[in-house]
Amino acid sequence: MKDIYILGIESSCDDTSAAVLKNGILLSNVTASQAVHEAYGGVVPELASRAHQQNVVPVVDQAIKKAGITKEDLTAIAFTRGPGLMGSLLVGVSFAKGFARSLGIPMIDVNHLQGHVMAHFIKESEDDQHQPPLPFLCLLVSGGNSQIVKVNAYNDMEVLGQTIDDAAGEAIDKCSKVMGLGYPGGPIIDRLARQGNPKAYQFAEPNIPGLDYSFSGLKTSFLYSMQKWVAEDPDFIEKHKEDIAASLEWTIVDILMKKLKKAVKQTGIKHVAVAGGVSANNGLRNAFYDAEKRYGWTIYIPKFSYTTDNAAMIGIVGYYKYQDQQFCSIDAPAFSKVTFK
Repeated sequence: MKDIYILGIESSCDDTSAAVLKNGILLSNVTASQAVHEAYGGVVPELASRAHQQNVVPVVDQAIKKAGITKEDLTAIAFTRGPGLMGSLLVGVSFAKGFARSLGIPMIDVNHLQGHVMAHFIKESEDDQHQPPLPFLCLLVSGGNSQIVKVNAYNDMEVLGQTIDDAAGEAIDKCSKVMGLGYPGGPIIDRLARQGNPKAYQFAEPNIPGLDYSFSGLKTSFLYSMQKWVAEDPDFIEKHKEDIAASLEWTIVDILMKKLKKAVKQTGIKHVAVAGGVSANNGLRNAFYDAEKRYGWTIYIPKFSYTTDNAAMIGIVGYYKYQDQQFCSIDAPAFSKVTFK
């Protein structure tokens, strides 16, 4: 049987990434991150698009070289079609189309959210057996998404609950900004929270029915609390930043886990995974380990390198779709907003 080599390309936000998989096993995963956004406290779409244009060719070239193959060995090209920033997506989509056409090989479009969930199926060797059994539940948490997904198959994912306003990662970034700590806020809050008391301060938790999330009220509560405390003591944040970070993280993790426990109860599925950028957070990881002990869940936590946007997760979806001959046409447009199809 002929080997299947899939090139994955990811460019949905501010990371340009390319990966090569051989028969579903990862050979290379190269990512170029953009530091340019730190000065602006968030991703600037125009700057992101320009950086993708500079990075996409060298990143793909490096991924192919690291995999020890030539571009002529590639069987198909998988790329992120959406959701994401339209300008960023267009760079990856356009490159994938041109490259696939020049090599005369098929293109496979991948839903970015599906990629995050399927990061659990990336194999680094033949005997890698850490994949969750189907069906399983996945808490998908990132800067743009917070949802609980029931995964029946790689191409059959059902959203049981999702945020009705802001995502958890976005809330962490905004609160970090309120504290004057910089961007991206996730790693900064995580680091400070390890040294603080999670019960030092209380912030509002929303009361949303069902399995949906909301984080806008928490952000408002956090902002007003900071304004009040800083008015009383201008150095309040500097003096108490570890405790503030730990309390914020505890509140967000508590909101996420309460709904997830509810979903486990409702579905009876005890195989539970976490995915997306916020799954790198130590507080959330610890909450998963705690739930495993306390409730008898079997948990699945991705390697740190597969939590953020990366092309390996796009490549693994591409591999599954290739086996089902699920190709897309050259005129398939990028889309900035989409949930699971």
